[in-house]
Amino acid sequence: MFTGIIEEVGRVSAITTTRNQRRVTISCAKILPELKVGDSVSVSGVCLTAVEMSAESFSADLAQETWRRTSFARLKKGALVNLELPMRATGRFDGHVVQGHVDGVGAVISFAPVTDGNDYVLVINVPSELTRYVVSKGSLAIEGISLTVAAIEGIEVRVAIIPHTAEITNLSSLKAGDSVNLEVDVVAKYVEKMIGGLKTAGSITVEKLVRAGF
Repeated sequence: MFTGIIEEVGRVSAITTTRNQRRVTISCAKILPELKVGDSVSVSGVCLTAVEMSAESFSADLAQETWRRTSFARLKKGALVNLELPMRATGRFDGHVVQGHVDGVGAVISFAPVTDGNDYVLVINVPSELTRYVVSKGSLAIEGISLTVAAIEGIEVRVAIIPHTAEITNLSSLKAGDSVNLEVDVVAKYVEKMIGGLKTAGSITVEKLVRAGF
């Protein structure tokens, strides 16, 4: 499990394909002392397994499903990616529950500084089937970053970005039209399933919601 608090921005140093198997190699420094072969690592919001290590990088294999269903299809040598190691059991929970399981791919509309301020505004389009899980002031992982939704209108989502987040993530390297990995709050999906179960059992009442834990 991850929290969406980015520890380091790595750089793609190679993408190789052997017999239809893709392998991405990412150069980094900060997380390497704690990472070993077989460990999980979040790469721009995608949970991958380190399969090879060097003094300056790690490599991970990409399944065809991962390549098709994430923003990785736009990756090229030199691209910047957000990195996070799994949360320690004794660690502090700073972001929100992020599993590294991409729910869909959005597209950047703009990333620009606000007028007369130091903050930024990120605007993206999200797949229509995910909008029911996205609410104003709710959590949304974008490229593995735990962010708070400022507003949503139709499929357009606006997020306020503080200077610190802009500096320690790959957001400033993205341009209009770039794809971004999205993971909605897993709590929203569980709530939807639980309410769906109540619907099949009959009308939803306050008593039923209380019994279900709402």
